[in-house]
Amino acid sequence: MTGTAAAAGLGVPAGPRSILQRVDPRWYSASLLTAFLAIGQWRFQILGDDYWPWAVTLLVSIATELALGWLVTGRRVSILSAYISGNSVAILLKPAGALLWPFALCAFLSIASKYVLAWRGGHLWNPTNFGVCFVLAAAAPVTSILSHQWGNELSTVAVLWCLGGITVIRARVWHLTLTWLAAFVAFAALRAALLEGGRFLSELAPVTGPMYTMFMFFMVTDPKTIVRGKSLQVAFAVLVAGVECVIRLLAEWDVIGVDHPLALAPPMFALFLVGPPALALQRWLAPSRARAP
Repeated sequence: MTGTAAAAGLGVPAGPRSILQRVDPRWYSASLLTAFLAIGQWRFQILGDDYWPWAVTLLVSIATELALGWLVTGRRVSILSAYISGNSVAILLKPAGALLWPFALCAFLSIASKYVLAWRGGHLWNPTNFGVCFVLAAAAPVTSILSHQWGNELSTVAVLWCLGGITVIRARVWHLTLTWLAAFVAFAALRAALLEGGRFLSELAPVTGPMYTMFMFFMVTDPKTIVRGKSLQVAFAVLVAGVECVIRLLAEWDVIGVDHPLALAPPMFALFLVGPPALALQRWLAPSRARAP
């Protein structure tokens, strides 16, 4: 009998380690996103002076989750996923002027995709990834994505990366973050070699920005929408980094314009294009394994 089981059998309260192990990993993601918002607003005013976009995304996300959850499952569902998606959309999406409808549309599509774009036991796209990519593609003239770097303040980057590290370690997907980061560094070196006047540090710089930081700690590691099996996950992360590299090269070589939706958010669209086919293929070939927690 394990110590935890013995403690439970004797009515002894579980220790701190046992309590932490029972915490839903999504709470760590929610805490990370809350930290993003708090630090980003405090240091860089990423939300500006108007908090309506944040309120709209949270309200629409939660309302959509509750409504569709009840219609599909017949019971009240947790709003934790909606809170995560709402905060993510508020951080990432930057419409022109004071437009609010892109936030509302993105929040709705993000949550609705979980219920509509599902196959063989689960949804195929990371909800926020789907919503942001759809809105960027459909409303490119009036919508962009947060591209503000976290400045050169090592302390800010360190805090966010430490929080992100805790999140992925607790969710047991740290190997995805490390693999994607290593592949990104390797492909940055490749781009620097291929581009005229290319400099490695310039190609590497985006990784400290909010979009890339959120991506490698939160989206590419989403347990619900990644393939199963550690070796396949490693290959998957490398493939996503490779597609991201191709998108950036296409923009540099003027195959696509710098204002093209793909060029606005290369890692987001790389995951959008690679993730669902890979997950669908695994579910088709090995449905029982693909559904395993």
